[in-house]
Amino acid sequence: MQFMDDSLLPENQDPLVIQVAPYAPSFLPRDSDDIPVTMQEQVQKAVDCYNAGATVLHVHVREPDGKGSKRLEMFNEMLDRLRTAVPKMILQVGGSISFAPKDDGQAALWLGEDTRHMLADLNPKPDQVTIAINTNQMNVMELITDEDAAGTSMGEPDYKKAYTEMYYESGPAFVKEHLKRLVASGIQPHFMIGSIKDLETVERIVRQGQYMGPYVLNWVSIGGGHDGPNPRNLMEFINRVPQNATLTVEGLMRHVYPLNAMGIAMGLHVRVGQEDNLYGRRGERATSVQQIEKMVKISQELWRPIATAEQARSIYQIGTFYSSVEETLEKNGWLPNRTPRLAQRQAA
Repeated sequence: MQFMDDSLLPENQDPLVIQVAPYAPSFLPRDSDDIPVTMQEQVQKAVDCYNAGATVLHVHVREPDGKGSKRLEMFNEMLDRLRTAVPKMILQVGGSISFAPKDDGQAALWLGEDTRHMLADLNPKPDQVTIAINTNQMNVMELITDEDAAGTSMGEPDYKKAYTEMYYESGPAFVKEHLKRLVASGIQPHFMIGSIKDLETVERIVRQGQYMGPYVLNWVSIGGGHDGPNPRNLMEFINRVPQNATLTVEGLMRHVYPLNAMGIAMGLHVRVGQEDNLYGRRGERATSVQQIEKMVKISQELWRPIATAEQARSIYQIGTFYSSVEETLEKNGWLPNRTPRLAQRQAA
């Protein structure tokens, strides 16, 4: 992404899209008063977040006992209710399917490939499903301090160990097949990328024709196998993202606020919510709605407007797909693939 002299002026930026992840599958309901458990509470939380200014909802689902649900019928029910309660909101299902330990001290493991592929068959279908690229470590405890973990399950030895040893599986065969199924169902893949090497893998995927559509992604700055919250990491990541991509900044715990403030100033988009962060200022809890309100306030102080639901759909290009590799490269702002004629000219 390139910046011109007037790129930081709000009139030359898209309205701010606020993505919210309020369902917090990595935490237990006892960890926060703001984690909804019943289906009715989960739907009401979506309504509250939408009314506060969020236009993208990152969806996970809980069972009545409070554990993260891995049952797709529960996701279908949730999506059906959300389509009625927040019909304009972009519904983004978390591709991990409640990536959390099932029992005390158990490692957090993703479900098998066949189960994850079934996200393409959800009914009603979501607007997006998130997809991570490459198998990576995901040790969130690198950045979650003992102070921030205190009083939550992540501060308990068994859970702390489980989240220290956490990793996710997203190999080449899975990614290729998953992208194929999502696109066939008209669902936009939302790429969750935490480092340059995975960013490069996405470009290769596009150049090989495995995905033909808009490049919509999060920079997942959570450490432990991903980039950490260093502004230099953010700037280098931005520098390597194609010009026409839609980029959202995602941090962890209280790093969310300074990283998102930088993202807002530069015309990027932001993510907040209990899944990523439980706090406001040091030692004080903040609800998902309060975190959204903070982003609204920061953006308004810079005179950058907040996106309406209709604007968010346009910015994300929901429902848009391309018909060729060449069109995909051009629309996203990548250079074209090398052609024999070009290669001969360069060799001459």
